[in-house]
Amino acid sequence: MNLPPILSEADIIQGYLAPLAAHYRGAFGLSDDAAAIAPPPGMDLVATMDAVAAGVHFFPDDPATDIAWKALAVNVSDLVAKGAAPHAYLMSLAFPEPPAREWLAGFAAGLASAQTQLGITLIGGDTDRRPGPLTITITALGLVPAGAMVQRGTARAGDHLFVSGTLGDSALGLVLRTGEPQTQSWPLASHERLMLIRRYLRPEPRLGLIPILRQHARAAMDISDGLIKDLGRMAALNSLGAEVHASQLPRSIPAGKVVAADAGMISALAAGGNDYEVLAAIPPDAVAAFRARAKATNEFVTQIGRMTSRPGVQVLDADGAPITFSSPGYDHF
Repeated sequence: MNLPPILSEADIIQGYLAPLAAHYRGAFGLSDDAAAIAPPPGMDLVATMDAVAAGVHFFPDDPATDIAWKALAVNVSDLVAKGAAPHAYLMSLAFPEPPAREWLAGFAAGLASAQTQLGITLIGGDTDRRPGPLTITITALGLVPAGAMVQRGTARAGDHLFVSGTLGDSALGLVLRTGEPQTQSWPLASHERLMLIRRYLRPEPRLGLIPILRQHARAAMDISDGLIKDLGRMAALNSLGAEVHASQLPRSIPAGKVVAADAGMISALAAGGNDYEVLAAIPPDAVAAFRARAKATNEFVTQIGRMTSRPGVQVLDADGAPITFSSPGYDHF
């Protein structure tokens, strides 16, 4: 289907984006320069912002629906780790050239699907054209009871470390997506390869953990740049360290097959990045309740180690010896 070219910025906003804001009163149909937000009494507004860019966070030829999903999901993932319920978001779109209507239709459809599943609504933003790759910047807003936001720098030595979901799927999916020769020897069925690629394309924020983290987590953050790097950030804020057991890192069946065939791929689990799972420090006396509530809400969580008073993050093998990695995770600089 060949659609006519985009005519203007207003064409983009009113034709494709305004419908996404239709049910938020303070968005004014994206017809104003700002949105009005009125948090409910007794609630704090939590704000986070992440950008995704073609060639860095996604491939330029990825489906527009998946690009939209990822751009929104990585921001909601931050809200989840703060114990904040997704509420609304603002979005800036920077195009290197006028987008095709077919692409915009797919992008808007991806946002609509993500909004419905993640419980969040577009309320404003900006569109422009500038040199460089397609870049999508989102500021996501969440709601949390006053004073109850879960911070990342409040862990204590002895806290038990948990992660949600499984680790390494996205990193392995990226390797598959790039078509690296080594992937040909991975003992995976076609549907398992597709599952790993989908995990790279579509992160899944763990919405069910929001109230559980608020009640039981001493500290939390999402894992975006790799477990070791992000855990190191959490620990350093309180001059702490951590010990993690490689055998306890949760892995999907496909990821388990890859690691079993190539032990070096344990680095995808420990330092691969793009997991967008929750890393939480749970006080010892709250561990049982945290496990029970997560199980009751069908949220899969795994204990992987503990915070220590000795600075530095160590990943230990089955014999208790530290494993050395070439890199602790992704760094933009």
